Order: sequence, then structure tokens, then C-alpha cells
Amino acid sequence: PEGEAALTEGLSRTHNIVFPPPQALNRGIAAVKEDAVEMLASYGLAYSLMKFFTGPMSDFKNVGLVFVNSKRDRTKAVLCMVVAGAIAAVFHTLIAYSDLGYYIINKLHHVDESVGNKTRRAFLYLAAFPFMDAMAWTHAGILLKHKYSFLVGCASISDVIAQVVFVAILLHSHLECREPLLIPILSLYMGALVRCTTLCLGYYKNIHDIIPDRSGPELGGDATIRKMLSFWWPLALILATQRISRPIVNLFVSRDLGGSSAATEAVAILTATYPVGHMPYGWLTEIRAVYPAFDKNNPSNKLVSTSNTVTAAHIKKFTFVCMALSLTLCFVMFWTPNVSEKILIDIIGVDFAFAELCVVPLRIFSFFPVVRLLISTPAVISWFVNGLCVLIPRVHGATLGVGSLLAGFVGESTMVAIAACYVYRKQKKKMENETAAEGEDSAMTDIPPAEEGTDVVEMREEND
Repeated sequence: PEGEAALTEGLSRTHNIVFPPPQALNRGIAAVKEDAVEMLASYGLAYSLMKFFTGPMSDFKNVGLVFVNSKRDRTKAVLCMVVAGAIAAVFHTLIAYSDLGYYIINKLHHVDESVGNKTRRAFLYLAAFPFMDAMAWTHAGILLKHKYSFLVGCASISDVIAQVVFVAILLHSHLECREPLLIPILSLYMGALVRCTTLCLGYYKNIHDIIPDRSGPELGGDATIRKMLSFWWPLALILATQRISRPIVNLFVSRDLGGSSAATEAVAILTATYPVGHMPYGWLTEIRAVYPAFDKNNPSNKLVSTSNTVTAAHIKKFTFVCMALSLTLCFVMFWTPNVSEKILIDIIGVDFAFAELCVVPLRIFSFFPVVRLLISTPAVISWFVNGLCVLIPRVHGATLGVGSLLAGFVGESTMVAIAACYVYRKQKKKMENETAAEGEDSAMTDIPPAEEGTDVVEMREEND
């Protein structure tokens, strides 16, 4: 259906556009010829840890999608994200300056002093990013609720353009010699600022004046902060569990190689391959926002009028088409000879020898779409599987890292499939019981009352 396709197109554009920035930022680092591998590894460690904090906040768009029906609800949602961003900034500062950060980055990862110091410095520079990202995602959810998915996609495109432009500008500045880490980080901030500003202006222009000051009873009343957080924290736990897997993989890979130069190279390979490998399938997770946007049982959707009716069958068919498209893209990009190397050389800016080391990890990413599509529940089993993968003999470096990610997703998908079967059987049984109860009620209404039956018998006796 047109409405479903439009929303999913905007969501996929948003997610897929959010992932090219790491590629542009990685190119900004790779362009620094001196210690490029070391800089790429340092930024990769800091960026993956930062995404662990920002990941849960990105799921707050679902709160905007479901609960924000009035200006008062929007104020509460923004307040939650302000507090969350402040907490994340405090953790960034602690990890950058305290002994805890030295232990997490230097000791646990077995990296040398130079890589550890650069990683903690980059992590400190990224302290304000979670707040900006949270504000952008909150307003993105509100816009998606009112079917402004095209505007959300345009904001993400503006983010990418701003980052690419600022990477190109800063590469010609003195930062390349004084502090190369600031090139990708400042570009990241500028892109986030453009995206957040676009989304906020879009909200005030298109939505702010049409929603009520407070939600009426027909919309379920005002949403409380407690209700928002109780809805958000399971989603945040899902994404936090998934996002922590990448820092754990970096940790295992680095420790497996003993913190040597090979470990630094392996982490750099993971940093370069992860955004490229994520491109063909990352947008599949955004399909989970389609159902709540079109669920007619949700009272808040009555605010939004749609010309086409979208059913669960439509969403199911659309999901399988998206999965087939994603699988096709993966195999074309990563299994066609010399295509993946050309992508890494042209987009990231690495040399051919480094690009060849990334081929096998990228091919493992080809199997992610099937399992990634099913994941929407926290599965601690992924940590367990990641740990088991480290014990696999004769597998080391980036191949081990991507393989462990795939194994973790397989574990999570298995848990999701089991839970889905359980919920389906439970709902089916409930519907059968309700149908049986309705049948009994209709049968009771068809039987005439006892007094009426007695009166009929008496009238017949009198006539006789």
C-alpha cells in the first residue's frame, strides 16, 4: 500500500542515511596518512562506545510515535531526553578522565598507551553528541507519527551532506596536523546540528499548531513520564544489548591478538567494514515502526488520516519483499569480485592491501538480513554466543569479530521466533475462547423466557 511504502521508504532512508556518515568520517581519518590505522582504531573504539549510549536514545522516537499527542506530552518527552543526555555526558567525562576509563580502554582492550589516550580523548570530545541525537530522534518520532517520513529522510540526507562537506573543509585546515581526531568529530557534530534543527523546524511548522495543548479522554489522556519510561526502557535495553555487542567484539578481538599491532589493525578493519556491511540491511529494523503507525486500535492514530487501509497481511508481504531486496544488495556488493574493494577504496579511502583484508568480514555480513529482520527483543544469549565464538580455533581478527556478531544475531533471532510462536498461540487461544463465549451468549438469547413458554401452554389449554 502507498502509505506503508511511503513510511517505510522514509524510515529506511533515515536509517541508511544515518550510516553513511561513519564512512565519510572514516575517510576523514584514513586521509591522514600518518598513523592512519592507529587513528582509525582509536576512533572506532570511541565511536562504538559512544553508540552504546546514543543507541537507546534513538528508540525514543517510538515514544514520540506512540505517546506524543499534545504539546504537554512533547514537553515531557523532551525533558526525559534532556536528562538522559546529561547522564550520558557525565559518563563520557568519567571514562575520559577517571581510572575507570583507563581500565576499560587500556587494560581490558590490551591496547598500547598511544591508542588508549587517543580513544579516551575522542570519547571526551563526543560527550555532547548523545543529547543532540536524542533531541533529533524524539522529534523524528513525532513527525513519523503524522506521516512526515519524507521530512525525516530529508533531515538525515542533510546530516550526511553537512558531514561530507565539513570533512572536506577540515581536511584542508590545520587540524590535520594538530588534532586529526577533531576532523570526524566536528563533522559529526555539524551533521547532528543540521539534522536536529531540520526536525525541530519541521515539527513547529507542520505539527505544533495542530495538536492540542493537552490530550483529551478520546486519546487516552495525557501520557505520564512514568508511562513513557516504562514503554521506552525495554526498547532501550534491546538496543543497548545490541550496541554493546560491538564494543565487546572489539574487546575480544583486541585481547585475542594480545594488544599487538595486529590487534590494532583488526580493530581498524572492523571500524571500516561495519558501516559498509551495515548499509544493505540496517534499514530493515525500521520496519518495526510501520505497524504502530498504522494500527487502527491505537486511539492516537485517529489524529492522522490515511487514504489507504494497511492490514497485517500487507505489512507481512512488504517485510518479505524488503528482506529479499536486502539479501540481493548484500550478495551483489560483497560477493561480486572487486566490488567491495572498490567501495572501500573509493568511499573510505584505504589502500588496496587494507581493502583486501576487509573482504571476508564483509561477506559474512551478507547473511545478516535474515536474522536481523527478526530481532526486536533483548536476548542476553548474544553475549554468551559472542563469548563462545572467541573460543573457535584458527579464527582471529576481524573475521572473528563479524562472525561473533552474526552468531549473536542468530541467537537473538531464535529467541524472537520462540517468543513469537508463544504469543501467537496465546492470542489464538484467547480468540477461540471469546468466540465460544459469544456463541453461548447468542444461544441463550434465542431461548424464550420460561414465563412466556408457560403462558403459551396455558392459552392452548384454554382453547381446548
